[in-house]
Amino acid sequence: MNRRTFGLVGMLAAASIALAACGGTGAGAGTGGSSSNASGGDTSLSSVKAAGQIVFATEGTYKPFSYHQGGAGDLTGYDVEVATAVAAKLGVKAKFEETQWDSIFAGLEARRFDAISNQVTSTPERQAKYELSTPYTVSQGVIVTKADNTSINSFADLKGKSTAQSLTSNWYTLAKDSGATVQAVEGWAQSVSLLKDGRVDAIVNDKLTFLDYQVTNPNSGLKIAATTKDSSDSVFAFHKGSKALDAAVNTALKELAADGTLTKLSEKYFGQDVSK
Repeated sequence: MNRRTFGLVGMLAAASIALAACGGTGAGAGTGGSSSNASGGDTSLSSVKAAGQIVFATEGTYKPFSYHQGGAGDLTGYDVEVATAVAAKLGVKAKFEETQWDSIFAGLEARRFDAISNQVTSTPERQAKYELSTPYTVSQGVIVTKADNTSINSFADLKGKSTAQSLTSNWYTLAKDSGATVQAVEGWAQSVSLLKDGRVDAIVNDKLTFLDYQVTNPNSGLKIAATTKDSSDSVFAFHKGSKALDAAVNTALKELAADGTLTKLSEKYFGQDVSK
């Protein structure tokens, strides 16, 4: 889950310390136009309302958050459904522009869409550069082991143990800093195969990755053995200055939490509530 791990540097540092002890249809900016008019007023929300739609950028290739059912079916996923529910609360339709992750923020800055809905991790750098919503996904780093493993109950217990990790992920760093011997893998599926075969003792990864796997593999014989204390929050991102739209989306998210929609969508994709 490379989109989420992008902003987990603080989580990894804290864990290490503990162990050491797509274009829119509007003119210029998605459907919303500029976030301010000639007099300096914020038109981000009023422009979306006038257009009758809010344009979200999303990858469309990032299961279970944003993907095409069956590979070529309708766009769906946790982020897509949350964004659609938010749009309904705003009284407009949600339109999705599929965009590659590497260019998604450049597109937002160029006002090609109104918001990003793609598991954007809230970081101090992004908070300074964009308007960010309140979180709609909260996750932690976890250690995954076989269900009958009793020797690993904390990150400290990884010392001298073996894990399967992608060498380009932050989870590799956390595993190494915890004292584990890391076996390089291509991704989650290969990690699981090595763990089930007994060739490694554990996997360090994002909790949502494991929960998504468990939904389709409920009898996997695996468990979460330990969880990081720090969490990673995923948010909607807006162009800087789009405070009115940001505030309206925050109100919508609050209502969706209160009426149980976020919990329902969380349980649909992850088997438990990951919205708080």
